[in-house]
Amino acid sequence: MFPQPGACCNLEIARKVDGDARIARMERMMRHAPVLLFAVAIAFSAGAPAHAQDKGSINPKPLPALANPDSPGTPAKELFGRKATPADLEARAIGFYSRGCLAGGEALPINGPAWQVMRLSRNRNWGHPNLIAFLEKFARTVPRVSNWPGLLVGDISQPRGGPMLTGHASHQIGLDADIWLTPMPRRELSRVEREEMSATDMVRADRLDVDARVWTPDHAAVIRAAAKDGQVQRIFVNAAIKKALCREAGGDRGWLNKVRPMFGHNYHFHVRVFCPGGGEACAGQDPVPPGDGCDQLDWWFSDAVLHPKPRPPGKPKPPMTMASLPAECRVVLKAQ
Repeated sequence: MFPQPGACCNLEIARKVDGDARIARMERMMRHAPVLLFAVAIAFSAGAPAHAQDKGSINPKPLPALANPDSPGTPAKELFGRKATPADLEARAIGFYSRGCLAGGEALPINGPAWQVMRLSRNRNWGHPNLIAFLEKFARTVPRVSNWPGLLVGDISQPRGGPMLTGHASHQIGLDADIWLTPMPRRELSRVEREEMSATDMVRADRLDVDARVWTPDHAAVIRAAAKDGQVQRIFVNAAIKKALCREAGGDRGWLNKVRPMFGHNYHFHVRVFCPGGGEACAGQDPVPPGDGCDQLDWWFSDAVLHPKPRPPGKPKPPMTMASLPAECRVVLKAQ
C-alpha cells in the first residue's frame, strides 16, 4: 500500500525548486524581460551535456554495495541507481518530472518493428505504461510520415525512476524519453554499436542554426508528428532546431508551441508526456505558453547566451536525498 497522496512531500514546493520549474519560469520571463535571464544562461549553458553520444559499456560492472544505505544523507541517486528491476506495484508516476519515482515500471523492448533501444548498459529503457505505449505507437507512425525506418530511443527512466547517477535532472517518473536525431538503420544494430555509436549533432558549430549538411525535412516531420500527438505535453530541442522548425513549418503551425528551446538537445529531442489521468500522485507541468514561440528566439542567439562570461564556480548543490522525494518513493525503493 502507498501512503495517501496527502502524505507525500509538498509537491508544489518541489516543483518550485527543481530544474523543470526553472524552465517554466524561463518561459514566462522570456515573454517579458529576456535580459533577466543572463544568469540562468550561464547556469544552463556551461558544459550543457548532450548525453546521447556518451559511450556505454559492453560489460558493465555492478555497483558496489553502499556502506550505509539507510543513512538520511545517502544521495537518492545512489539508491535508485542500484535498483536493476522495477517495483512490483501498481503503475504510478509519483512526484514531478525531476523530483519523484516510478512504481510498476514497464520496459520498452530493446527491439521493435520500428525502434531500437540504445545504450543498453544504462538500463534506462523503463517508463510508465502510458509512455511505453506512446513510444511504440509513435515509432510505428514515423515510417508513415518520413523516410525513417524507425527510431533510436535513448534514455527513458531507471527501473524505479528516481534521480540518476549521471546525465539527467528529469526522467524520474517514467514520463520522459530521449529520441535520437539519427534514424534507425534498416538492420539490427549490434551490441557494440548500441553502446558506442554516436548520435548526429544537428547544430552548426556557431550554434546559430542547424547544420544543413545533416538536417533534413524528415527531422522536422518526425518532431512535428510527436508534437501533434495528444499525449505529448512538451518537446525540448536545441534553439537552433526550433529556429529551423519555425522557418520550415509553413501554414501548419499549431504544434510549434509544444516544441520548447533548451540548452543542449542537439543530438536528440526530449519528449515529455502528460501525467496519467487520475494520477493524483503525479504533479503535472504548467501548460505551454500560447503562440508558436517563434518570435521569442532572439535571446537564445545573443552573445550573452552563446558566449557567456566565465564565472568562478559556485558551491556545489547538495545531492537530492530521500527526504526530498515524495514519501511514496520509499515504498517504491523497498518493494520487491
